[in-house]
Amino acid sequence: MKVKNIIFACAVCCSFAVAVTSCSSWIEENPEGLITDERVGDSEEAAANWVTGTYSKLIYDMFCWGYFPRVLEFDADYISGPDWLFGTFGAGNFQGESDVTDALWKGCYGLIARANNAERHIQAMSNISVESKNNAVGELKFLRGFAYFLMVRAYGPLPIQPEQETSEYNQPRQSVAAVYDYIVKNLEEACGLMYKNTDTRYQAGHASAGSAAGLLAKVYATQAAAAMPVGTEITVRTGKPYDGAGDSRVYAPLQSKTFQKTAVAGYEQMDAHALYAKAAEWAKKVIDGHYGSYELLQYDQLWKKANCNASEFMFSLQTVSGDATYKVSVHSQYEGYMTEQGSDFIQEGGWVGCTRHWYDLFDHDDYRITKGVKHRWRAKTQRESNSGFYYPQTNEYSIMATGYDLLGNYVGAPSGIYADGVSYYYSQDAQCLAFTTKYMDVTNNAINNADANFPFLRYADVLLVYAEAQNELGSASDAIDYLNRVRQRSNATLASDSGTAALDTQSKIRSAVIEERAKEFACEADRRWDLIRWGIYLQAMNAIEGSDDAGVLKSRLERNLLFPIPAPELNTNKAITENNPGWN
Repeated sequence: MKVKNIIFACAVCCSFAVAVTSCSSWIEENPEGLITDERVGDSEEAAANWVTGTYSKLIYDMFCWGYFPRVLEFDADYISGPDWLFGTFGAGNFQGESDVTDALWKGCYGLIARANNAERHIQAMSNISVESKNNAVGELKFLRGFAYFLMVRAYGPLPIQPEQETSEYNQPRQSVAAVYDYIVKNLEEACGLMYKNTDTRYQAGHASAGSAAGLLAKVYATQAAAAMPVGTEITVRTGKPYDGAGDSRVYAPLQSKTFQKTAVAGYEQMDAHALYAKAAEWAKKVIDGHYGSYELLQYDQLWKKANCNASEFMFSLQTVSGDATYKVSVHSQYEGYMTEQGSDFIQEGGWVGCTRHWYDLFDHDDYRITKGVKHRWRAKTQRESNSGFYYPQTNEYSIMATGYDLLGNYVGAPSGIYADGVSYYYSQDAQCLAFTTKYMDVTNNAINNADANFPFLRYADVLLVYAEAQNELGSASDAIDYLNRVRQRSNATLASDSGTAALDTQSKIRSAVIEERAKEFACEADRRWDLIRWGIYLQAMNAIEGSDDAGVLKSRLERNLLFPIPAPELNTNKAITENNPGWN
């Protein structure tokens, strides 16, 4: 959203908050509590304000309290952090968690309520150009489809909130297939209504026609993977984190485990081949420029703040530095904020990272670990002792940081980035994980609510969706080609259908694409949903054999496949009579 509209949007937020919080059910709207067209007016500016007020829900109050991206991110195999932060949700107990209740269910239905109300008001406007009205309505349809997509993956069957005003608030859950049909309808309509990112009237930071087309490709691929036959093989590199115990434990090497896909509830009657054909069709429309212009950024430019709305970022959370309302915890959770700008010392935060097994997926010179992972950092508590942490615990980095190899043999004085007189050490716990550098570049890195934009959809995702779809449709060469487009950007070894590490079967290509997604979209709230849609979530989580590097419990049961419907919804919506399996 445009910053110039923030102040107005805040006022709209307050009005909409009445509508969301005063209802007996979170899918209910209260028109009496909403801002009216008489107060906003009938003009292009008024329409823009309605749209901005709807976008505002993503930050206030979905992201601003720290529930996001936690609710989408913390339940996955390669993500980790301190036990106190991951809590019961990170350990697999989703019942009664505010993440599941306030952030996802309540937040998404609040976003949908705003979109519905805003669309009614904009459709009634007469003092506005056809192009502006179409674009505004298209953005609202996009946000509505996006919200339902977040929820259907998490909860399964859902109530579909009526777009028109109604007094009937007891809405039953619709089947997974019906929800997806509604998502597709909204996104397809949005594609034809919204500006392209190349149009002169397009506003950077907003969704565009390409955003809707790209999300459609991902929506179709999600259904297609979930509908693939039971027994489809996927190989995942995983395993228990350590060999040994206590002070003598060492990291266990990655193991390649071949999992058999299990049925994904609600997708059994879908046609995987037809859905992959649609995923490929929509991804190729984006690639060929039918809905705007998109490209991969050079790696060194990818996570620069100045490029947060470059064409690779097809839809991102837009934030404001230091704003009391439009604040997010992304920078604090993943990077930590400094004692002062320019300081080497983290005041607080920098807790969430990836496991050593994730790190070990990469080639040695892949930019996503050489540049995309922190290899040294210092907390404020280490100032007095002149110490800091290094990562990972390998001979290479141990020698660089300390001059000693892992066997305690002195090799030589530290060199490179570690030749600064600081005593670096490694800790086998949550203090030393593969911490990302994706969200480091912000306007002010010494404040808690820094302006790290969080990507919901990148062009790299569209390329990997296309690679995945082409593989399942029988075109191995195209699949490898588009997989390599992502790998090449990161200086990774290119895939081939020949040689010692050949991707010479459909199963190998499938596994390589899924693994590439784990590497490329780490800390972008994607991994859990890939495991779920491919029917390998339980196997992948339980392959860790208990707790991960930082002691976070990863053992999962059948009930973890879906989040529980929040108790307040069950208590007030009489059309929903039971919760998801395994949840009271």
